[in-house]
Amino acid sequence: MRANGRPLNTTSTSLTAVRNLGILAHVDAGKTTITERILFATGAIHKRGEVHHGTTVTDYDPQERDRGITIFAAAVSCAWGGHHVNLIDTPGHVDFSDEVERSLRVLDGAVAVFDAVAGVEPQSETVWRQADRHGVPRIAFVNKLDRAGADLDTAVASIRRRLDVVPLVVQLPIGQEDDFTGVVDLVTMRALRWRTGSADFDSGPVPEPLREEAGRRRRLLEETVAELHAEALEEFCADSALSDGTLARALRELTLWGDGVVVLCGSAYRNRGIEPLLDAVVAYLPAPADMPPVRGTADGAEQERAPDPAEPFTALAFKVTATATGRLTYLRVYAGTLRKGATVLDAATGRTERVGRILRVQADRHEDREEAVAGDIVAVIGLKSARAGTTLCAPGAPLVLEPPTVAEPVVSVAVEARGNADTGRLATALARLAEEDPSLVVRSDPESGQTVLSGLGELHLEVAVEKIRRGHGVDVVVGRPQVSYRETVVRGVTGLVHRHVKQDGGAGQFAHIVLDVEPLEEPAFEFRSTVVGGRVPQEYARAVEAGCRDALVAGPLGGYPVTGLRVTLTDGATHSEDSSEMAFRAAGRFGLREALRLSTVELLEPVVEVTVSVPEDGVGGVLGDLAARRGRVSGQATEAGSAVITATVPLAELFGYASRLRGRTQGRGVFTTRPAGLAPVPASVAGGLPAR
Repeated sequence: MRANGRPLNTTSTSLTAVRNLGILAHVDAGKTTITERILFATGAIHKRGEVHHGTTVTDYDPQERDRGITIFAAAVSCAWGGHHVNLIDTPGHVDFSDEVERSLRVLDGAVAVFDAVAGVEPQSETVWRQADRHGVPRIAFVNKLDRAGADLDTAVASIRRRLDVVPLVVQLPIGQEDDFTGVVDLVTMRALRWRTGSADFDSGPVPEPLREEAGRRRRLLEETVAELHAEALEEFCADSALSDGTLARALRELTLWGDGVVVLCGSAYRNRGIEPLLDAVVAYLPAPADMPPVRGTADGAEQERAPDPAEPFTALAFKVTATATGRLTYLRVYAGTLRKGATVLDAATGRTERVGRILRVQADRHEDREEAVAGDIVAVIGLKSARAGTTLCAPGAPLVLEPPTVAEPVVSVAVEARGNADTGRLATALARLAEEDPSLVVRSDPESGQTVLSGLGELHLEVAVEKIRRGHGVDVVVGRPQVSYRETVVRGVTGLVHRHVKQDGGAGQFAHIVLDVEPLEEPAFEFRSTVVGGRVPQEYARAVEAGCRDALVAGPLGGYPVTGLRVTLTDGATHSEDSSEMAFRAAGRFGLREALRLSTVELLEPVVEVTVSVPEDGVGGVLGDLAARRGRVSGQATEAGSAVITATVPLAELFGYASRLRGRTQGRGVFTTRPAGLAPVPASVAGGLPAR
C-alpha cells in the first residue's frame, strides 16, 4: 500500500492545501535521491533515476551529472494526499550556499536531511543557520539507515548538540544497517515495513519484540512535547498520556513556532521512509495560509500584504536562468493573482514589463499555465530586466520586498578569451552569468586591464568557467585563483576637516565637512550624521555617504576594498550658490580617503573552518600540513573509526589542498569547508602580497 492512498493527479488552489518546501543538507547526504523518490512516490515520474547514473530529474545540468553533485537549485512540483507540493532541491556544497539563501528567502518550510552515520556535518549546520535567519520551520530526516555504522540515536544526539534544538523523534527503526526494513510510527503506534525491492509497504501492529521499546519512546516523546506545549501539558497532567490527536496537533504547532524539530528516518536509496516523510510534510509544515502577511515598503512606509488571491499582486523574483525557451524568471507569488499577458511593475525601478507566459516548472521541463495565485512558485517568460531580488507588483499597488542577501565573493580568477574574435562573446557570457548568479562578480582590473571573475570558492568558479565554455562556446584562458582581501580600520581619526573647493569659471563647487572615523567589530560600513542646525542639509549628508562608499572601493594599503568602519559626519558648511550634491559627494570621497591614510589600517583575509576526516594513522601528517598552512586546530575527535580534525585555515592556503590530502592519506582522507569570516593577515604574509 501507499500512505495516504494513491497520489492525486489533480492539485488544489486552496492556500491550506499548498506546501512550499526545500530540501537542505550537506553534500552527499541524499537530498537529490530523496527528491527523486518523492517524485516517484507521488506519481510525478514513473521511473526512479539515480545520482550515480546521472538520471535524476533535478540534477539535469550536464555539469551536475558529470560531477555527481547538485549545483543549481531546481524546482519541481507534485501532489500528495490532496495537497500540492512545490519542492526545491538545493545544493549541499559550500560554494553554492547563495543558491540555498535565495531559495530559503521564498520557502515556507524545509526538510533537513542528515546522514545516519555522519550526523550533523559542517554544511548541514550552515544551511540550518541560514534557515534560522529566515525563520523557516523544518522537519528532519535521518537518511541512509541502511549503511554500516548507521545509528539514529547518535545522529539525533548530534542534532541536539550542534544545532541547539529539541529533536522530537516520531519513529523507531525496525532493524539496523542491512537489516533495516521499516519504522514504527510513534504517533499512531503502527509498524510500516517496506517490501524488498519495492516502494510499497505493509502497515500493521508493532512487532512484539519492539513493543516495550516503542512504548518507552512514545512516552519520552509525550513528556518532551508536554514540556514545550501548554495544551499538551494540561492533558498530560490530567490523563498521564497524550491522545494521538493532541500529540499530532502539538507537533505541528511546535514545528511552526520553531520550538521543536520533528525527526523521521529512512533510506531514500532503498525507497524506505519516503511516504511517511510526505505525510509529515503535509501534517507539520506550514501552508501559505499559515504564514504572516508579507512586509515591504511603499513611499517610505511599511505595508503588508496578506496571502490572498484577491489582494494586489505581489511577487519576489529569486532566480533567473537562460534556457532554449527564453529567459526564465522564477517567482514566489505572495499575494494576488498573475495572469498570462499581464503587465507588472518593477517596484524598485518603476519600470513596467509584460508577462508573456507563466510556467509550472518540473526541473528542466515546463508546463504552461493561465495564471498563478498567492502561494505559487512559478517561472515566467517575457521579463527583460528583472533580477534575483526584484519585487514585481500590480502597477497600481507598488511594494518593495526585502531581497535575498548576496554573499561577498572570496576567490577571484582572471579570464580572457583565447582568440580576439571571442572577446565580445566572452563579455556577453560573463554578463549573463552575473545576471543568473548574483554571487558572481565581474570587474575589470584598472592596472592590468584584465577581466576578473569573483565567486564563493574554487568549485564555484570552475563551474562558471565551464558554463562559459559549454553554454556559450567560448574558449577561455583562466589565471590562478586569488583570494579577495579586505582592509579594515584598527584605529581611526577624529575631527578630520576636508574642504572641497573648485572654481574654474561658471558655477563653482563648495563643500566643507568634518568626519570622525572609528572601527567596527563586524565587517560592515555604517554612516551617520550628527550635524545640527541645518549646517549640512539632509540631501547633502546623503551625498557625503555616497562619496564615502565610493572611497571604500580601494583602501590605502593595497587598493583592496575597505570594511569594518563607522563614519560620522559631525559638522560642515555650505555656500549659498556653489554647494551641490555633487560637491558634497566629492568631499565625502576625498575626505574619507584622507582619513583612511591617517588611520591605522590592517589587511584582512577570508578564513574557513575545515573539517578533515582521516584514518588514525594519518593524523600526524595532516596536523603538520595544517600548521604549515597557518591553520589553527580547534578540535579533534574520533567518529565511526576515523579521526575528525577541525581547524580554521586561511582560504589562500587551501588551494590545491584536496590533492595534497589525498597524497598524505593514500586517498582515504576527505575534507569539507565552510566560511568563518575574516581575520587579520600576519605582517610577514601581508608584506608579500601584491597590490590589487
